[in-house]
Amino acid sequence: MLSFLFKVKISAMSKRKSKESSSANGECISQVQRILRERFCHHHATGKPFGIEHQYRHLLELLKRTTVHGESNSALIIGPRGSGKTMLLNHVLKELMEIKQIRENLLEVHLNGLLQTNDKVALKEITRQLHLENVVGDKVFGSFAENLAFLLEALRKGDRTSSCPVLFILDEFDLFVHHKNQTLLYNLFDISQSAQTPVTVIGLTCRQDILELLEKRVKSRFSHRQIYLMNSFDFKQYIKIFKEQLSLPAEFLDESFAQKWNNNVQHLSEDKTVQDMLQNLFHYSKDLRSLHLLLMLALSNVTVHHPLITASDLHEASKQYRMDSKANIVHGLSVLEICLIIAMKHLNDVYEGEPFNFQMVYNEFQKFMQRKAHCMYNFEKPVVMKCCAALCWIVAVHRHKQLTCQTTCLAWSRKFRKRTGLVRHLNTYYNWS
Repeated sequence: MLSFLFKVKISAMSKRKSKESSSANGECISQVQRILRERFCHHHATGKPFGIEHQYRHLLELLKRTTVHGESNSALIIGPRGSGKTMLLNHVLKELMEIKQIRENLLEVHLNGLLQTNDKVALKEITRQLHLENVVGDKVFGSFAENLAFLLEALRKGDRTSSCPVLFILDEFDLFVHHKNQTLLYNLFDISQSAQTPVTVIGLTCRQDILELLEKRVKSRFSHRQIYLMNSFDFKQYIKIFKEQLSLPAEFLDESFAQKWNNNVQHLSEDKTVQDMLQNLFHYSKDLRSLHLLLMLALSNVTVHHPLITASDLHEASKQYRMDSKANIVHGLSVLEICLIIAMKHLNDVYEGEPFNFQMVYNEFQKFMQRKAHCMYNFEKPVVMKCCAALCWIVAVHRHKQLTCQTTCLAWSRKFRKRTGLVRHLNTYYNWS
């Protein structure tokens, strides 16, 4: 009897310990996913940047002259998408914020051309980020010019020694160029050339011809400092970036788990199959966003019961990354359904993206049947309509808010070719009758 009670007590203790260990592992896993997802999505600075040491020193020295000595400047960071423009800026700001004097005085204003679509919206965002709402109070500006004059007056009051330096970061800078008369850019560059409040304007863009888009009066006030970025690192450095992006920081809550995780990352970087997979990705694209997406897909497989990333996880993530989700929609469709999608594509080419109804699709299908009647069965109209309904169910067709439907056609659109080059068109509409 005593032995039985002793065994029951041991089993209860073991169950309690297993629950405690599983809860601790669950907390570690959630912390790992939070840290790495934040790193992959927001391009947080980790380690030292590769291949851009000269640009790093140039930008750091430029911002130090503003934040320490009160000099006003302006510069453009130019490079293709994924070349590390945001990462470079984050690295420099992280190093600057380690200096107490800069951390307490520097004011940052972050604008994005995709969000601030006109100068009026941009001015409201600048006022909010500079905490000037209290100064504005109940003032009602009669026009954009009055609002701009108030903001400029607030920035111009002061000098290099008594005013806090202001850093304006304009992401998607080329979109601000298309604002009316480029008023915002003109005034920001004009302030950066004055000896009043120290202001630095940093623009990030992927347009190599950005200076040609600036008006003459705007260009004359720009300092013409340009920092170009290209992915010039080799494969050895790419492997090092892979390790740094997956490694956990030293201040992780569980040191033993962090050491185990980092040892596993080191083992993955030395695995021949993982290196081959990374080399294929490296030759396909040096874009670090592609690497982040691959690691994000692999990270999604990490659970309490599967706490470490394996080589098979990376290979599965590589397959998902290269998979064409739009092409997968048409896999398994019947011959009739594919013919209907082709008919919609032809109508889209004829009407240049204008909506068309089901009867027009059916008539186009009948024309095809007359040309190919010897090799295909002639379907009746109710069957064709049922196939259109099936396209709705498999999300090949999406119902439009104006009682229309939208179908994904794997074809090149003439309208989009004119605007953005070779772009796969996915918006063809037809009315549901």
